[in-house]
Amino acid sequence: MARLIISTVPFLFLILAIHSTTALEPVPQAPKAVDVVVEGVIYCQSCEYQGTWSLTKAKPIEAATISVICKDHRNRVSYYKAFQTDKNGYFYAQLKDFKMSHSFLDHPLHSCKVKLVSSPIQSCNLLTNINEGLYGAPLRFEDKRLVGSNYEAVIYAAGPLAFRPDSCAPKAEP
Repeated sequence: MARLIISTVPFLFLILAIHSTTALEPVPQAPKAVDVVVEGVIYCQSCEYQGTWSLTKAKPIEAATISVICKDHRNRVSYYKAFQTDKNGYFYAQLKDFKMSHSFLDHPLHSCKVKLVSSPIQSCNLLTNINEGLYGAPLRFEDKRLVGSNYEAVIYAAGPLAFRPDSCAPKAEP
């Protein structure tokens, strides 16, 4: 009986050791999805400041359309999508399926730009180049992120961008 106890004690320690090491192993987690997002605001520039880059007295445009265009390291379009603004002129452009094939040159900061496309306001639908909206506003990294348990979004900013009225009353001479 004593031999049985002596021979089973090491066996019990071995079982406990195996159980305690497996209990401490981390539980594998699903990889976090990291999305690229671009945000900004679209305005109608005031006639008073036409011809400048000023957005003083500008009004946000609901349902304005912008596009996000990304090009690869060979200057080929690798991503294109149009987005609309909300009632405050704000756009949140989630770049679904955006892929970076070249780690540096295809980075969103270097390869993507935001362009004005259209304004739903007939009296304010001419493109301006405020913050380079006509030729492509570059993205700015402002160290902004959305983080969830299985989700992360890196948010870039572009603009603000603006359309201008197609006709403005002549300025009165003082």
